[in-house]
Amino acid sequence: MNQFRLSAALLSLALGASALAGGSTPATPGMQSGFLNVNGARIHYVSQGTGTPMLLLHGYPLSGELFARNRDALARAGYRVITVDHRGYGQSTAPTSDPGSLQTYASDALAVMDQLNVPKAIIGGMSMGGPIAFEMWRTAPQRFLGLILIDTIANPAGIVEQHIWKGMATKAATFGPQSLVPELLKDMLTGQTRLNRPADALFLGNIVKQASVAADVAGANVLATRPDSLPTLKTITVPTLILEGVEDTVYPPEFSMKMMQNIAGSKLVLIPGAAHAANFEKASATNQAIIDWARAHNLR
Repeated sequence: MNQFRLSAALLSLALGASALAGGSTPATPGMQSGFLNVNGARIHYVSQGTGTPMLLLHGYPLSGELFARNRDALARAGYRVITVDHRGYGQSTAPTSDPGSLQTYASDALAVMDQLNVPKAIIGGMSMGGPIAFEMWRTAPQRFLGLILIDTIANPAGIVEQHIWKGMATKAATFGPQSLVPELLKDMLTGQTRLNRPADALFLGNIVKQASVAADVAGANVLATRPDSLPTLKTITVPTLILEGVEDTVYPPEFSMKMMQNIAGSKLVLIPGAAHAANFEKASATNQAIIDWARAHNLR
């Protein structure tokens, strides 16, 4: 328990330091958080704001706190922002019988919407959250008001990428979740940010350490074996925003451009000075892009 409190304190301190660097703003009234029993797992969620629902899904191996710098601004703009920790990540837990799969993550997210009385939402996914959002669309397109894709990909993993994710799983299983921090942060944040805003790296690194080994292995397997979602893109009929860090080396801008070309009427916004975690590293630009796009489509 003491170790958990220390970790939470470090996260709080890091977020506070990040706020001083110009990334985060104080929480607005109306924030609530808690746990929901979903499909045998205990899912942690945060809900902030009272407007149009916006469900944001984090990437591997992070948590809903990836969106800590987005919730407040989007809530102030008239949205009810809901973030979840996928099973086994952040504060969520999962049964040993089902540590996680693409279908389970998607089912969990839909069940959270049900339990929070959200029939429809703007649904966004960062990195691994993108394939989850695509799976949700294939399962329940009627639940979408709009779609936001952040530094993600529709292509299946190629041979090299498959082995990268398998290596991540092996390293986590052998040396623990904390061993993934240096492997991931070099791609999450630009070199300039890591050098000049060390609190940002500390914040994301502490989130990575919160994941369970089982979740690290399950999520890596999801990314390595994800289906080809390119055919799905042509079926998407809701307003779609694609956000891409110009310096993203995990899923570079070319993949976002391909998604834009295949989703009718979609909009691509490139974010300079941002790597894979663009919504965190360049939160102000991300928030403004989302607000401008949503208002242009009357999604409020």
